[in-house]
Amino acid sequence: MNKFNEKKNLNARDIFYRICVGIAAILLVVYFMPREGRSAYQFDLGRPWRYSQLIATFDFPIYKSDELIKKEQDSVMHLFEPYFEINQSVEEEQVAKFRKDFAQMEKSGIPYYYKGYIEQKLRTLYQNGIVQPDDYNRLVDDSITAIRIFTANQSVIRPTKDIYSHKSAYKFFFETDDTARYDRLKLQKCNLDRYIVSNLLFDQKKSEEQKKDLLSSISYASGMVMSGQKIIDRGDIVTQETYNILASYLKESKQRIDSTKQEAYLLVGQILCVALIFLCMMLYFSLFRKDYLEKGKSVLLLLTMLVIFPVLSSILVDQNLFSVYIIPFTMAPIFIRVFMDSRTAFVMHTVIILLCAVSLKYPYEFVATQLVAGMVAIYSLRELSQRSQLLRTALIVTVTSLVFYFSLDLMHEKEIDNLEYNIYIYLIINGVLLLFAYPLMFLIEKLFGFTSNVTLVELSNINNDLMRRMSEVAPGTFQHSMQVANLATEVANKIDAKAQLVRTGAMYHDIGKICNPAYFTENQSGVNPHDQLSLIESARIIISHIPDGLKMADKYNLPEVIKGFIATHHGRGKTKYFYISYKNKYPDEEVDENLFTYPGPNPQTKEQAILMMADAVEASSRSLKDYTEESISNLVEMIIDAQIADGAFKNCPITFQDITTAKEVFKEKLKTIYHTRISYPELHKKEENNDTGNKESAR
Repeated sequence: MNKFNEKKNLNARDIFYRICVGIAAILLVVYFMPREGRSAYQFDLGRPWRYSQLIATFDFPIYKSDELIKKEQDSVMHLFEPYFEINQSVEEEQVAKFRKDFAQMEKSGIPYYYKGYIEQKLRTLYQNGIVQPDDYNRLVDDSITAIRIFTANQSVIRPTKDIYSHKSAYKFFFETDDTARYDRLKLQKCNLDRYIVSNLLFDQKKSEEQKKDLLSSISYASGMVMSGQKIIDRGDIVTQETYNILASYLKESKQRIDSTKQEAYLLVGQILCVALIFLCMMLYFSLFRKDYLEKGKSVLLLLTMLVIFPVLSSILVDQNLFSVYIIPFTMAPIFIRVFMDSRTAFVMHTVIILLCAVSLKYPYEFVATQLVAGMVAIYSLRELSQRSQLLRTALIVTVTSLVFYFSLDLMHEKEIDNLEYNIYIYLIINGVLLLFAYPLMFLIEKLFGFTSNVTLVELSNINNDLMRRMSEVAPGTFQHSMQVANLATEVANKIDAKAQLVRTGAMYHDIGKICNPAYFTENQSGVNPHDQLSLIESARIIISHIPDGLKMADKYNLPEVIKGFIATHHGRGKTKYFYISYKNKYPDEEVDENLFTYPGPNPQTKEQAILMMADAVEASSRSLKDYTEESISNLVEMIIDAQIADGAFKNCPITFQDITTAKEVFKEKLKTIYHTRISYPELHKKEENNDTGNKESAR
């Protein structure tokens, strides 16, 4: 059966598949959500307490802030002295090695007295200590002022400035007051780096024990709150002291709750919350857009949007990376608006924002800002056909988000100097990232099989390969397609259909005629090849332009939506000329109607119905003998009423009001196309000096 045949209702298997995919999406969103529970109280420093009076129900310490604890830790760590173990045998081994090698050095011209100088330097280095390069760099980076050097019996404290790394030890050989006696070049010839070996080894275990002892001396509490003591009352400003008490109270409350049970409650709550949001979305589609649920590609795109943005926001929150305001959430309504419709775009944007808000600590500002940005994006990008439109939308969305978030800051009584400027930077970056919607739109078209207006505009360019071939091989068909496109576009604009879609579909609906152009009236010039064929054979050739067109569409990779126009523009109608001629020629013979019937199917969308009417009206109008208002009106009424009687529009959402509007548009346009001209008067020779009236032909 033709893949464009009438759409079927979802069967049990399809419904089960969609339910399973929906459940998988819910679980995926929940899986990435942070598991750290959100407190029942939300508060900020310098803002009023929004809840009722809070009384301590148990004794708890007032914990110091993280900043204060970090400051005290840094202060006490200045006393930290890491442990190093000295290997005393290294000194004698390296001195002995040098003495052995010096005989060879003398032969190369090194004076004997250099031996004592170098040996003295080696002993000084090893007595002070040489450490590994990594250990030395760590001491410098951590600003360690002294280390502890221990042997089996004792430990001594040595300043860090007195120990050496391999690099500083090598330089030490050249530090002498008697530069005239000890030549630098001769010292270099001694290859002194061969005798530099680390004799201080870092002791990780003892150093960590000392570090723990130092940190244990820090007190993490600065006081106590007793049970029954008032913490804060409604309307009180949260000061720094009160903030620390509240944070300590919430921290202690959390520790008193069974963590395993709390995590279970949190997980169940997240699943219920996400599932209810998904259910509300499904109710919208069940009530208003069932057709999207019947299309696998639409379901897949919607679920992809529902998963990607909440998962991204959850990852940012859980990993404490950038603010969620950096994510271009308005991409989702833009994509859905371009490929579906505005109402669905807003509903889906709301659902996505609610799912993301579940993971946030302060969701109100986020939800409000993103909803406003989404509405602006949907309104400013009702039709995307040029890149400049997306640039304009990104600019409008960014400015709106900045102004709206600024208004929220002002309502919270923030001073200008205390604004969180990072949020505004993130919103600007968000606007820049929104520009990537254009290349991503092409990716979505390829992955999900949608067709955007940008693609339709590109296809409707008459200079592309297929259009140029049609204009050369079948010029009459090309002109017919252009006329049909103009008629159909005018109707689409009047009845709120997709004008660019129907225009592009009209331009390609007859591309199958390229295979046999001479068999179609609009391409003939005096010779009719049908005169040499039987009526059945002629009907077969005429009907074949539908399957030929679909094959050509596959060859040129035309979108499925355009193939739909090719398949449906004649629906299940008949080649009436040959059908009626055959019945008249063989009145007593039973006619096989399938031989004269187009493969169909009938139109399934409003746009396909418009094209069927425009195609039939334009083609039939060429056969009129007199182009009068009455003849044009009668023709339009007769053609479209016959299509209605044949049931051509039963499977598409077009109303009688739409059809009536279409009739009026066709009549007005055809009267404009086939208007009569005023004849020019003839100039009589005897009256050539008389006034000729100078009348112009009317258009």
